[in-house]
Amino acid sequence: MAQPLLARIQQRDPQGAIDVMAPPHIAPVFSAMTEVCQVITAPNVHGKLELGRRWKLARELRRERYDRCYVLPNSMKSALVPWLAGIGQRIGYRGEGRRILLNRMHDESGGAERPPMVEFYAKLALDPSDPIPASVPDPVLMRHRTHETVTLARFGLGVDEPLIVLCPGAEYGPAKRWPTRHFASLAAMINADWPEANIVLLGSSKERQLATEIAALSGQPIKNLCGETTLDEALNLIAQASGVVSNDSGMMHVAAAYGRPQVAVFGSSDPRHTPPRSPHARVEWLHLECSPCFQRDCPLKHTNCLNGIAPSAVFESLRKAMRFETSGPPR
Repeated sequence: MAQPLLARIQQRDPQGAIDVMAPPHIAPVFSAMTEVCQVITAPNVHGKLELGRRWKLARELRRERYDRCYVLPNSMKSALVPWLAGIGQRIGYRGEGRRILLNRMHDESGGAERPPMVEFYAKLALDPSDPIPASVPDPVLMRHRTHETVTLARFGLGVDEPLIVLCPGAEYGPAKRWPTRHFASLAAMINADWPEANIVLLGSSKERQLATEIAALSGQPIKNLCGETTLDEALNLIAQASGVVSNDSGMMHVAAAYGRPQVAVFGSSDPRHTPPRSPHARVEWLHLECSPCFQRDCPLKHTNCLNGIAPSAVFESLRKAMRFETSGPPR
């Protein structure tokens, strides 16, 4: 979702070089953006101050003499390193306790509705007094065809064989995860309708148990690759997919940035806030009275927002997505 911001920065300063500092678990995504010259892997652990590490990293950045830094997370800790590094312009949203750390601050929208995140990030390239842009191009990631072919071969998948990728995880919490039994039913429908397709379960090692349960419940010859790929390999597989079904997750945004036919299942979150930005994406969301709640676990203990999304509905959406029939923006 940050790629359009980088594109706008490059457009406004074509002679400038853009480096990105990112944690290891998302660094490969930034490496797939054409605007990025170098990705600096940040060693900090989420939620920990680790002042010594941040000070060491700041000293390394100071030697590079950066002119500007755009701080995307809203935490105080994320703005600390650019301040310690003495970077001249430190740009970001006001966030928590950052009045001293940032010197070009944007105010978050005061409205009840959360703005779309792509536009929210892209605004950082503008003057703080400018409104959030009404229209921003969709995120795009760069493909590496040779790497994709190597990754397919490594996991026994043919280049000319149809590939359907199912991503059952959502690190935020259970209120964003479509039930395993629904994923299993969907896999059975896909296999019955398209027996020549390879069905792959993709995610981190944290999703391995979910994927194992889906494969067992489905009774289908599914490849469970959760925890077996690097993030680079996961990107390569998604880029090659004929269709992708996911929760509202990072994998959803990757599939959209590669323009793959996809269905995104939303529960506690809001597709108006973080939609899959692609003309080949469809969204399944019940928009219940209690949704979106943005909670990690269902506060009402029923998770009807996800349980009520039938596998047959997702299957039909996938078929339409693969015929490039779009459903329009969520409302």
